[in-house]
Formats: sequence, structure tokens, C-alpha cells
Amino acid sequence: MSSPTISDLGERLGLVFHDTDAIGQAFVHASYANENPDLVAGNNERLEFLGDAVLGVIVSHFLYERFPEADEGGLTAFRASIVNRSSLATLAAEIELDRHLLMGRGELESGGARRPSLLAGVFEALVGAVYLDLGFDATRAAFEPLLLTRLPDADQVDAPKSAKSRLQEWSQQHGGPRPIYELVASEGPAHAQRFTVNVAVGTDLLASGSGSSRQRAEERAAQAALDHLAQVNA
Repeated sequence: MSSPTISDLGERLGLVFHDTDAIGQAFVHASYANENPDLVAGNNERLEFLGDAVLGVIVSHFLYERFPEADEGGLTAFRASIVNRSSLATLAAEIELDRHLLMGRGELESGGARRPSLLAGVFEALVGAVYLDLGFDATRAAFEPLLLTRLPDADQVDAPKSAKSRLQEWSQQHGGPRPIYELVASEGPAHAQRFTVNVAVGTDLLASGSGSSRQRAEERAAQAALDHLAQVNA
């Protein structure tokens, strides 16, 4: 049986690659590049970085359109349920990316091709390489259907509620008032501010949270409060 080629991978994804050498770079693990510096032009880590960002845009765009009533916290939680190491590793195995991997001898002997972190990384690197070779629209068309297989019956799924929504529900269920969020600090220059927020239910200060926006700080404060309540009531 002949070894799988980059063109074979393109056929599985419904793509025709323009630059198969660039796509091949997505499969060069750092261990292989270190052992064979004369054979390859570096490893796939930069492509992994780019692919992570492209995946985030693809999934965020879908969720933004699919759930117009969801707030930032809910959309963020939903995205994390799709784009994570476990789901990306599963997708990488399903389209047999491990068959294209170039790894160093030690990595091969230790079973690196089956390691979830490595598989997830090569999936991200491939997305980055396809984006550079064919552009965003082609990348989205190829990978969005794969990503959404991590969401069975997506049309029937409700986006997870934000921590703020869940904290408010907890307070209502326990006969308490609506949580109050108080901005207690705003530090740093205008382009890189850091906000800190306290959240209280009635007279009980539950937790604090910080973030690059007041909304993010409130969401983190609410999550910290929920974590605190779970420990207290465990």
C-alpha cells in the first residue's frame, strides 16, 4: 500500500492545494525538525499558532449567527466546547492526520502520533496552512462541517448560559436578590486597561474578578462566585 500524500488529504477535505510543500510544513513536528535541519525549513509551531486563531474565527462566526440571543459568556463557553484539545485530537484522528506526521525518533518511539496534544496541534497547524494557501472562505468551507460534528444536533442545542446568568438563577432559587456587580479598580493605559469587579448578593460579598473589559471582569467574578458557592455547599 502506498503512503498517503498531501493530495490524498486534499481530496478528503474537498480541497485542491496550490502549494503542497507549504501544506506539508503543517506536519513537521519540532522533534523532526531538530533531528533533520537540512531536510525541512523549521517546524509547524507558527502554523499551529495561526490555525488556532483561524479556528476561533470560524467557530465564533457560526455561533454568533446561530445564537443571536446568547451573551458573550455563553458564546465563549460554547466555543470552548467545540475548540478544545480533545475534540481537535479526535478530528485529527478521523481524517488520519497522524499518517502524515513527521516526528523525531524519540517522539515516534514514545507514541507521539497518538498523543492528544500533538494531534490537536497538527490539526491547528493544518488549518493555518490551508488558510495561507487557499484563504479564509475555502478554509471555513472545509473545516466548519468537521468542527460542527463535535456538536450533535446543533440546531436543537441551546448555548450554555453565562456565569452571570447562572449566578442570577442561583440567587433566585435561594430567595436572594439580584447579584450586584461593583467596579472597584480600573488600572493601566487606555489601550491595555485592567478592570476588577466585586460581586455581592445582598450583603454577602461572594467574589472578585478581573479582565480586559468590565464585562469580562463581571463574568469572571460570577464564575468565581459560583465556584465558591459550590465549595461551600459541597
